Formats: sequence, structure tokens, C-alpha cells
Amino acid sequence: MSIFALDKELKFPPVDMAEPDGLLAIGGDLSFERLVLAYRKGIFPWYEGRTILWWCPDPRFILFPNELKVSKSMKQVLKSDRFQFKTDTAFKEVIGNCKTISREGQSSTWITNAVKDAYIDLHARGLAHSAETWENGELVGGLYGIRLGKIFFGESMFSKKSNASKFAFINYVNLLIQEGVEIIDCQVYTEHLESLGARMIPRKEFIELIEKWQ
Repeated sequence: MSIFALDKELKFPPVDMAEPDGLLAIGGDLSFERLVLAYRKGIFPWYEGRTILWWCPDPRFILFPNELKVSKSMKQVLKSDRFQFKTDTAFKEVIGNCKTISREGQSSTWITNAVKDAYIDLHARGLAHSAETWENGELVGGLYGIRLGKIFFGESMFSKKSNASKFAFINYVNLLIQEGVEIIDCQVYTEHLESLGARMIPRKEFIELIEKWQ
């Protein structure tokens, strides 16, 4: 297969032309219009160095909100008054923490300054949202992503305290259920999200679902 090099034209190749690892195209830009088009097609950006890479993996790691799993220990955390849950009060701080937080097995982050600015713009336009965990007035965990129709495309999360990101995620999933969201895109596998109920589905099924619910 060939990797498509994007130019200024606003288009992507069909997702079934992606490489086995999900890589579909390189280049292009992070304009509002291109990012919205990408998500509507089930494609997301990921940087390698200074190059934008566009991905659509098969299978796709997703969470159906009604399949959310909450452990007994997390139920106790949720019932306690240790943490407070908020949304969209500190989007810049959430993405800033996702950009700088150290992660096991990763020497750098894919969230460049250009990515940060692009998603802050999406937030200003009402498409990107943050879910936040606060403790004694301090932001200690959270996540951000894109909302299109009945789909939430999760992008990244961070945690400065044990269970802080799970607290934000679980509370946000419950909120999204109330708002009628049908699917949460987790993009690629993590053990952390699998423990919360996320699972793999074929890319073809994922594309059909997002076409139905966006």
C-alpha cells in the first residue's frame, strides 16, 4: 500500500487504504476544517517529529457508554468527597498537562504546540471539551476530546494523583450517557481503558456507527 501525502486540498483517502498499523496519510495541516473532516471520517492526527500523521486503525478501541465498568474501589472514590468533577472550566490547563505529563515508556509527547493551539481553537468553537478532577482547588486530573453529535472522540488524559483520571473519565461517561452519547472513541488500546470497559471493534463497524451518530 501507498501512504498518501496530503496537500492543501481538503480531503483524505478512503480509510480502508490505511496501512496495517492504521497509518493512512501524512502532511496537511491542523486547520479547523481539516480536523473536523478527519473526525467525521474516523481519522485522527498523531505527530512523529514535525510531521503530522493521520490514522484510522483496524480494529478500533472504543467504549459503549452503557458498558462502563466501575470497580468497587473506584465506587468508594466516587462516593467520597475527596475529588470534585467539573467540565470545560480549564481546557487550556488540561491539554497543557496532557502535553507535559511524563508517561511510562514514552520519552516525548505527540502534543506539540501546534496541536495544543489547534485544539484550544476547537474548544473555543464548541467542539473540544475537557473533563476535570479537582482537589482542594487544584486541577489534579482530566481528559479532553472532540464531541460530534452522539460521539465523543477521546484524545488524551492525565493524572497527578492516584485515580484522578479515572474519576474524571467515569463521571464524564455518566454525563455523556445523560446527553445521549452512543459511542466513545478511545482510538488505540490501553490497559487503563480496557479496565473501564473499552473494547476492540472492526474499523468497518466503527465507521458505520460514527456515520450514523454524528
